[in-house]
Amino acid sequence: MTVPIASKAVPAPSFAHLARLTDDTGLFEHARHAIPRRQHGYCTDDVARGLVVTSREADPSDTVLRLAECYLAFLTHAQDGSGAFHNRLSHDRRWTDEPGLGDWWGRALWGLGTAAARSPAPWIRVEALTAFTVAASRRSTALRAMTFAGLGAAEVLRGDPDNTVAGALLSDAADAVGMPGDSPDWPWPQPRLTYANAALAEVVVAAGSLRGDERRLVAGLRMLTWLRDIQLTEGRLSVIAVGGWQPAAPRARHDQQPIEVAAFADACATAASVTGQPDWDTNVRQAVAWFLGENDGGTAMWDPTTGGGYDGLTPHGPNLNQGAESTLAFISTLQHARSPNRPAAMRGRVPVSV
Repeated sequence: MTVPIASKAVPAPSFAHLARLTDDTGLFEHARHAIPRRQHGYCTDDVARGLVVTSREADPSDTVLRLAECYLAFLTHAQDGSGAFHNRLSHDRRWTDEPGLGDWWGRALWGLGTAAARSPAPWIRVEALTAFTVAASRRSTALRAMTFAGLGAAEVLRGDPDNTVAGALLSDAADAVGMPGDSPDWPWPQPRLTYANAALAEVVVAAGSLRGDERRLVAGLRMLTWLRDIQLTEGRLSVIAVGGWQPAAPRARHDQQPIEVAAFADACATAASVTGQPDWDTNVRQAVAWFLGENDGGTAMWDPTTGGGYDGLTPHGPNLNQGAESTLAFISTLQHARSPNRPAAMRGRVPVSV
């Protein structure tokens, strides 16, 4: 089944390559072309992202449900009693790091919160909420760790608006991001754009909507509007490259990473749900189109024979390796082409001007 967007036909999300990268322990981080590189092992970062996308499937196949169960088991094994997480597990099933509160902690909360709120399997929802509640008592000093954790808290609050643990975490995540400045040229709260930039705007939008704070909601939409505008070139999406960008510096166009596109699609889908404004749906379609070839390289960023996403857009074309992060970014973005995946409106749609 395909869904027409502009002049292209959008494929339904395929979990075939994700299944190829997954064994009975977890999700392999890297691949050479489409073949898993087992020597690099597994990481909580990617397993958590895997739990997000598998939990978004309202009517999962047996394969997708098995993947979700595998990823949830991995995360609960990675978690210690204080709510911190290991990140790296070698192929011989040995942790190579100590539990911590880095980005992987935030993404684990994002995955657990999504599973607790959206999984159609009751046993997954119960276990995910238990693990989420333990981890959500902690706070990280890393901005993006707090951002990802806040996105998980937002998922929980959509299903349970009275969850005080999730509410406090979401508010603290938005506080960590901060409010945009007054300069129209650089309203971003931080001095530099780095990675998963749209997620920062999304968590502020979510906090403003779910916590009933209109000032914060307007601020988050202003951030996202500015980020959208600087990332559009002649109607196509051109995301901030892996080296980042800051004021008065030249902006590189490569290497562009799929994670940026997926974060942008997530944020725009949330903005569309909150505001009801159709422009945000247009931006979601531009994110989908980036993978299908409407990008600075004019080339498809996925392999239709495997269903995997390519690892980056370089000056010479796509990096043909199909690792976990890029494949998950592709699946996540495609999920937004289907309206049933759209998050429920947060306290109703509200008219907002930015």
